[in-house]
Order: sequence, then structure tokens, then C-alpha cells
Amino acid sequence: MLARLDLRGRKVGDPLELPRPNIGEEGPVAAVRSIIEEVRTGGDAAVRDLTRRFDGVDVAEMRVPDAELTAALRRLAPSLRAALQAAHDAVESFHQHRAGLPSTYVRGGIEVEEFAIPVDRAGVYAPGGRASYPSSVLMTAVPARVAGVRQVICCVPPTRDGTLPDEILAAAAIAGVDELYRVGGAQAIAAMAYGTESLAAVDVIVGPGNKWVSIAQREVRGVVGVPGAFAGPSEVVVIADDTTPPEWAAIDIIVQAEHGPDGLAWLITWSESAADAIGAAIDRIVDASPRREETLSTLDGGGYIVLVDSAEQALEVSNAIAPEHLELLIEDPDSLVKGVKNAGVIFLGPYAPASAGDYIAGPSHVLPTHGTARFASVLGVEDFIRRVHAVRISETGMQEVATHVATLAEAEGLSAHAESVRLRTGEATWSTP
Repeated sequence: MLARLDLRGRKVGDPLELPRPNIGEEGPVAAVRSIIEEVRTGGDAAVRDLTRRFDGVDVAEMRVPDAELTAALRRLAPSLRAALQAAHDAVESFHQHRAGLPSTYVRGGIEVEEFAIPVDRAGVYAPGGRASYPSSVLMTAVPARVAGVRQVICCVPPTRDGTLPDEILAAAAIAGVDELYRVGGAQAIAAMAYGTESLAAVDVIVGPGNKWVSIAQREVRGVVGVPGAFAGPSEVVVIADDTTPPEWAAIDIIVQAEHGPDGLAWLITWSESAADAIGAAIDRIVDASPRREETLSTLDGGGYIVLVDSAEQALEVSNAIAPEHLELLIEDPDSLVKGVKNAGVIFLGPYAPASAGDYIAGPSHVLPTHGTARFASVLGVEDFIRRVHAVRISETGMQEVATHVATLAEAEGLSAHAESVRLRTGEATWSTP
């Protein structure tokens, strides 16, 4: 089921050419650009037409009435409502813990205050289609709320009957979403970026999705704020040894693979017996999985068992992949964690599966995929704010820095820059009437 890749005997440091799903090929990019242009010029009518075309449903009114959110919350099973509230509280608490601004820096006669200004409107996206993801509503909307965003707008693909599931409506109510729209895909990203007759444009767009959604976010970056991460099809790398129960490692590979196509699910180990046992467990569990088709769509194209010589080489391979989720299912995970250079999130030890991070650990599950963990980070409050500096300089402080400012300005040929400080220190050189 998983292909084998034997890297044993290879010298650490040699160039790595590793297989990776191709989700940025020209075909989807061109199609996404066409969709964006249709929405930009056609507004609501284009969004409805694209929804009929791709989702097979006619949505006359894109926005979900607020009353439907509160009604769904009342209908929800008590256990699911409690779980959603617990997840909300965990995510909210974690992001409140991280909100560190404002701060003040003082050096000599210069004082710089750094403070955060939240964006006015944030657009958050939660996937749909193959599954329902109320957790993604929480993982995107709650950090926006903690950041202080005034209006949070959420887009979710409609089901075949044109509605949204109760759990999505309830999650939106719990998260405090201001406007919920039953529209998905690249057309939803375009609508939030450019605005339509019924959906006003937003300032920032975040959220995970399939390759079409992720490419669309990349295409509208610059029109609106979009985090640097490519939050696309799900990925996991599990580094395991003989101390991990094979079924535990196997199910954690399947956890991310069951999201569907274009993902990546790798097992890396230096134990051939662990590779055999975990591979066999994967076969058994997939055969029994209710989402067997979706899981196989990932494993057949992006599933690998990788044999290496050592833990050091396992880390090198993982760092080259830069996975969204990295699990260290080994006897001493702390011995490896400092060697991790590229990963969206790291889970340490047998009792920290990625599934806990997907729902309730606290950090958002919107993570960098497709290698963008080399330079991008998990979604957080910083993605919804602008850091602004207020600079105050005393008269003494100006006297201390004026010569340096003038010298640097003259070196760059910017005489007015130099004169602006000379005027303040009584050393003006330009003659004035």
C-alpha cells in the first residue's frame, strides 16, 4: 500500500531528491486564475454559477441567516456541543497566552512603542465536500477574535442540498462568526478578496483547503493579506522505532491520509522490523476504515515507508520534506526535537498524536504544507494584526543621532533627509528666504 524508499547507505549531507505530490502544476493555476477573474468581474452571479458548476447546487442566498446558527446550536447533541466548546476554550486560551503586544523600547533619547492594530475584516475558510470540519471554523475564527478583529467572515462549501451541517453552524455561533456564507472553493477566496454585491471584501484571508483553495489564496496575496504558509492538503511524517506499538504509528499515518487526495503520509525508521510491522498494520487498518477510498487516494500517490541508517538521517529526510505534522514516536523524542529545522508542528511521544493537535491542544491546526514550513508558521493572532511603531525622540535624543542621520542621508544622495535633522539641531545648510 505504501511504497518503500530505501535510503540506507547514503551519506548524510548528500543532496536529497524526494518524491512529493505535485499540486502547483500549470493546469490548476490557470483554472484558478480564470475562476478569480470570473468572480472579480461577475460578482454574486459568477459565484452562484461557479457553485452550480463545481458543487452541483444552486445557492440563491449565499449568506446564512444568523438565526440558523443559534438554532443549530440548540439542536446539537450535548456531547458534541461540549466538545466544540472545550476546543474553543483551548484555542482561545492558547492564543490569549501568546498575545504579547504592546511593548516599549528605549535607547538613549529615542523611545519606540510597538502596538498591534487588528485588521477590520478577516475572511476565514473551512473546507467541506468530503467531510465536515467545524474544528477549522474554530481554528481560524478564534485567533481572529483574540486578535481583536471587528468582523469575522466565514466561507464553507455547501452540501448537495445547499445547506451547511449543524455542526458547522454551531461552531460558527460558538466562535462568534459575524457572517457565514455557503460558498466554497476558489470562488469563495475570490469573493472575499474582491468583494461581491452581497459579500464585502475582507482585509485578510486564512484557512486550510484543497489545492484549488490554497492556490487561490496564493493568487490573491497582495490584494488582501494572506499568510506565507500554503495551507493545502494534509501531511504527516512519523519517525518511529521498535518501542512504538505498530498500530499507534499506523493509525497516525492514516489520520492525515484520510483527509483525501494530494496529501503526504510518510513513515521514517531505521528499524526494518518496525517498517514491516507498521506497514502491515497500515494495510489492516485501511481495509477496515470507513474512509478507505479517501485514505488510499493519499497513500497511493503520497505514501512512503522510508528506511534510513540512523535517527540523524531520519531527521535529515524529515527536514528536507518540511512536513505539516511531524510525530516523533520513539523512545526518547526529546533527544531529536532540537534537530528539527522544518516542520509545522511537532508531536512528542506516544501520547501526543497529531489528532489531539487537530482539535484541542491549543495551537491552530492551520499549518504550512507543501514545503512551506521551511519559511512559514502556524496560523496565529499575528496573522490578523499589523505591528505599528510609534517613535518619540527627545531634543537630546535628536542631538545624539542627527550627525549620523545626516551622514547616511548624504551618502544616499538624499539631501532633504539630512536637512530635516539639521534644521532641528540649528545646523541648517540650505538658505531660506
